Amino acid sequence: MKFSENVRHYGKDEPLPDQIDLKAGPLNLFYEAGDLRYIKYGDKEIIRRIYVAVRDRNWDTVQPVLSNVSINLADNSFNINYSVSNIQGNVDFCWEGNIIGKANGTITFTMDGVARSTFWRNRIGFCILLPMEYAGSNCQIEHVNGKIEDSSFPKFIAPQRIIKGKPSPVEPFSNMRALEYQVVPNLLAEVRFEGENFEMEDQRNWTDASFKVYGTPLKNPSPVEVKTGTKISQKFNLCLTGQNEVINSSRADNKLTFSIGKKPLRNIPKIGLDEASHGQLLNEKELLRLKTLNLSHQRLNLYLSDPNYERKLRQSSNEANKLGINLETALFLSNEADSELQAFVELLKNVKPPILNWLIFHKEEMTTSEKWISLARKYLKDYDHNSNVGSGTNVFFADLNRSIPPVEAMDFVNYSINPQVHAFDNLSLAETLSAQAETVKSARNFSKNKNISVSPITLKMRFNPNATAPEENLESTQLPPQVDVRQMSLFGAAWTLGSLKYLCESEVDSLTYYETTGWRGVMETELGSHLPEKFFSSKGSVFPLYHVFADIGEFADGQIITTSSSNPLNITGLALSKKDHTRIIIGNLSSKMQELTVQNLSFSVHIRHLNENNVEQAMKSPEIYRSQSFKKQQTINGSIKFDLLPYAIVCIDNHIQ
Repeated sequence: MKFSENVRHYGKDEPLPDQIDLKAGPLNLFYEAGDLRYIKYGDKEIIRRIYVAVRDRNWDTVQPVLSNVSINLADNSFNINYSVSNIQGNVDFCWEGNIIGKANGTITFTMDGVARSTFWRNRIGFCILLPMEYAGSNCQIEHVNGKIEDSSFPKFIAPQRIIKGKPSPVEPFSNMRALEYQVVPNLLAEVRFEGENFEMEDQRNWTDASFKVYGTPLKNPSPVEVKTGTKISQKFNLCLTGQNEVINSSRADNKLTFSIGKKPLRNIPKIGLDEASHGQLLNEKELLRLKTLNLSHQRLNLYLSDPNYERKLRQSSNEANKLGINLETALFLSNEADSELQAFVELLKNVKPPILNWLIFHKEEMTTSEKWISLARKYLKDYDHNSNVGSGTNVFFADLNRSIPPVEAMDFVNYSINPQVHAFDNLSLAETLSAQAETVKSARNFSKNKNISVSPITLKMRFNPNATAPEENLESTQLPPQVDVRQMSLFGAAWTLGSLKYLCESEVDSLTYYETTGWRGVMETELGSHLPEKFFSSKGSVFPLYHVFADIGEFADGQIITTSSSNPLNITGLALSKKDHTRIIIGNLSSKMQELTVQNLSFSVHIRHLNENNVEQAMKSPEIYRSQSFKKQQTINGSIKFDLLPYAIVCIDNHIQ
């Protein structure tokens, strides 16, 4: 079966929502599926996104369904009206949206809603995202009591502290009625809120590249019961103050450039994969294909209170030996850790697994206490004095940041990453890439320059650590919540490339991605997808992101060179160096073909594309794809220009003369 273009692009046989360009006087933005995005004054982004969120008692987002959409556009203004239904489980909430943009640069967004069922919620209302580029900038807060306070956006990622059992916002960004900050010299933006008490959190904690202003303070009781007939109304207003020359939009300038630095930055970090959650043995073909990736390690997760973990340890040890790699072994302890570790070390002496690192967690703690780390080190040194013992959290950077672990007790600090805590569309996932580097920067700031391990990195949450009620049982026709259809797509490959770019260019020591096989891995199993009508894949095929890891794996033990994209939300990539050989891998994160100029190359280069035209062959026959020769092409003054198809990957080999 041949996949449709949409499936090849982003794993789903559905069109993306339309993006409609808007103008409000000097402001440029676009409307997409009920949201406003990228409100800009010239090239300066003022607001990243404005949307209405309905979050249930487990903080799951209830997806909106729009109807009766009416869009009236003028040269410098607009008026948009629509109806929305948010229905999921016992949640049934509907609302009317109205968005007005005026020629003087004022934008007003109102929502008026009513509950059509009785349900429990954590949040209903506006979320306003401010770009993380304002980090460290001055601002002025108007509180609900009328007090005006001068402040600044946090430079490093501000922890969301737990106070009296409840998460807290960034202080003093609480009890806000309005927020004012500088866009460009002599021009201020004021955002004003009505209908709820608003506050701000630093979303970089979850790799969203933004500061989020939202209604319903976190200190309030939650979840809250919403009874049938309850009405909820809110209003948002943006206006510009001060004097500045009105400038034209640069939106029409689509010239994209990608530049490579001249000197290596640092060594490529260790790169590995997590174990397959389905638990099946790797067959010979899978082992051979994984060996091609030249991985550093495979992660192994052992719950020492589980009496059956010995079989898992033996299986993973055997497969690691066949692959010629080591194990990053995550040990989950219980309160009986002393006896668990004693028995485990005896088993280690018998199995003799190849260990790279130990990750120590307690199954009831979000961040690991010092006593468990010290206890584990005491026992594990009897097996291997040289392996490193690390810890931190098995969950989000946010959990690490709000409860700093005992870094002096560990050799390295660990946390995981996924881009879908708050938003789920392609564009929002692309936004998270640059924020991944911010987590490393902040982690090094509080970890006393200990090595940083990010493990694992996945497209979706592996589990919900913040649930207040059991997850609803899924029908057999539904994908598990941990599975993202984009895993098998070109977008999945481009996102992975962007993640590797930002993390490899950061001071990170080790990275662990995805899983080995299955619909959360780098390749499909021989049995294929359990739901082929929802997760499209071919039995025994690899996913496009497999080739990203393979291209980088050929440069293992090499170095990273810095790169720069003129539009990182559209074009991302990284550069690698080994001896006199440089490799540049570039990905298109957008749904449109991009005309791209790559700069700072040698006289001639060799190029290979992975795109909608050849991706199925590359998935079904990766060995044939990878054996094909790169096409030689001459550069002009060290630059080369070509069209990059939607979500395509291009690999450029550049021999240093």
